[in-house]
Amino acid sequence: MIEFVKGTLVDINTQYVVIDHNGLGYQVFCPNPYSYSSYLEQDVMVYTFHYVREDLIRLYGFQTKDERALFEKLLNVSGIGPKGALAILASGQPEHVVHAIEEEDESYLVKFPGVGKKTARQIILDLKGKLGDFAPNLFKPEVIAISQKTTENKQLEEAMEALSALGYVEKELKKVRPHLKEENLTTDAYIKKALQLMLKG
Repeated sequence: MIEFVKGTLVDINTQYVVIDHNGLGYQVFCPNPYSYSSYLEQDVMVYTFHYVREDLIRLYGFQTKDERALFEKLLNVSGIGPKGALAILASGQPEHVVHAIEEEDESYLVKFPGVGKKTARQIILDLKGKLGDFAPNLFKPEVIAISQKTTENKQLEEAMEALSALGYVEKELKKVRPHLKEENLTTDAYIKKALQLMLKG
């Protein structure tokens, strides 16, 4: 298994980042690639999960070991694949996911793309009582400073594309877009705000 990839962040896509390690470019799929925006052209270290299937080999990347461990636990749930697990982690609030599992809150879990009632029930059955170590330190608090007005369209459109890549449908995106247009945020912040709105609604 590849424990981590360390190198220069050279590209950010709606689904993945590219890290140059000694001239070799690693394509690393992430829950929210734009959370790395401030590190473009800088050295980063991303904890990885090497996913191997008959028809697919991919590297998935995470900012913390705990985030990766939660991804692995979600993958072990019947009905949850890598794309679904990434969509759940992309909310930026995995502690809410853990809380929903512990409280058997199916209505929260079914808000994620590809998670129906049956899958939500399976997540609870498989993971309840097994995630106590995750809640306190899953995500470091992040402060995003906006130093200047940016053109709304570029960041907002990147955010919409990234959410679409996670599996959210146009109908869901149309509901949150008016709320986002009022804000002046980075792509990463637009994604997080949109996910918060969708999970509330």
